[in-house]
Amino acid sequence: MVNVTITDSAQEYLAELLSKQDCEGIAIRMFVANPGTPQAETCIAYCRPGEEQDGDVKLDLDKISAYFEERSLPFLEDAKVDYSPDRMGGQLTIRAPNSKMPQVTDDSPVEDRINYVLYNEINPGLAAHGGEVSLVEYTEDNYAVLKFGGGCQGCSAVDITLKEGVEKTLIEKIPGLVGVRDMTDHSDTSNAYA
Repeated sequence: MVNVTITDSAQEYLAELLSKQDCEGIAIRMFVANPGTPQAETCIAYCRPGEEQDGDVKLDLDKISAYFEERSLPFLEDAKVDYSPDRMGGQLTIRAPNSKMPQVTDDSPVEDRINYVLYNEINPGLAAHGGEVSLVEYTEDNYAVLKFGGGCQGCSAVDITLKEGVEKTLIEKIPGLVGVRDMTDHSDTSNAYA
């Protein structure tokens, strides 16, 4: 079930943009990048026939068709897309109050569960040192590839933090996770916490 409101003015605006693409059957696709994290970003993209993804939910509205990424649906709950015309042409606004909220269950994708642990359990501790860690990818061989930033980048204790703190916590909380890999360039010590 899709619980997203796309107002008439937003549909008109999007329909006009779609008509300029000169592509029969083109729709929009809505999804949340980095869902459930402080970096969550709600996105609307063109979706040409065949570009929809497995699991996408299609909604035929009055003026447009829209696809919604299945994984993003809990984060798009109560979202609203609106368009306000003004002298400069107007502005499309997307309000997704649940996009940054962790919506994680045991059935959630592994990436979402890893992000949940990183942002809610690990990063608050690293923040005391001006640092943070984020997930880059979850590999086929069940490793979390991480990137450290802020005060963690270039910190001489990062190996200990990675193995004793981050990896231990993630393996404990995420069944099936084998370990973590660090892809941070620690030779850059400009922000390092000493």
